[in-house]
Amino acid sequence: MKTIAFVQYPGLTPLDIVDPLQVFSELSRLVPGYDTIVVGERIEPMATDTPLCLVPSHTFDTMPDPYALIVPGGTAPTLAAMADEKLLDRLRTAAARSQLVGSVCTGSLLLAAAGLLEGRRANSHWMYRNLLAKFGATPVAERWVQDDYVITAAGVSAGIDLALHLVGELAGHDTARKVQLFLEYDPKPPFGPIDWEAANPGQYAPQGQKRLRQALADHPALLERLTA
Repeated sequence: MKTIAFVQYPGLTPLDIVDPLQVFSELSRLVPGYDTIVVGERIEPMATDTPLCLVPSHTFDTMPDPYALIVPGGTAPTLAAMADEKLLDRLRTAAARSQLVGSVCTGSLLLAAAGLLEGRRANSHWMYRNLLAKFGATPVAERWVQDDYVITAAGVSAGIDLALHLVGELAGHDTARKVQLFLEYDPKPPFGPIDWEAANPGQYAPQGQKRLRQALADHPALLERLTA
């Protein structure tokens, strides 16, 4: 049995975990030998950055060795979690037991803070992608990027693309296309694709810096490292 384990922690963005979780749950239904779980410190409701609470299915101590470990991201709570040494140690231990390690959105910052992205190409949400370099990673602006056994996706919705890509790698393109069909994943945004040149992401840099300073106010050493 190959276990796909998603990490849950307080304050994450629900779509960062639910989107790829749904994709892999379809894989588990279509192909024998795969199981999808959600792992957290305790099995109890945890707040997200929306009004929705989520409950993990396993604890870090009781989960089986994962084939893949996927870390979702979020906003301020995820930035603050970069200083959560207990969580980072959990990630290091679980990653050492995994054959594949991945992230969605700012979940890559947690992998980076745990020392798991040093010397690797990686991506994150565009607002915080540059922080990866502070941990020794090479930021790459792609929908998802794979470096050996580590794969990281861009913001939120990119988690679906990452998961479908992995389903294709694990079970073949025909299975991945079936999953895409069953989920009716055929995005056509009502306002068209993002025009990155017109969007000028740089204009949001002050907002990102403010959020980072607030999230790490109690961790001045880490804050200085990331803002120097």
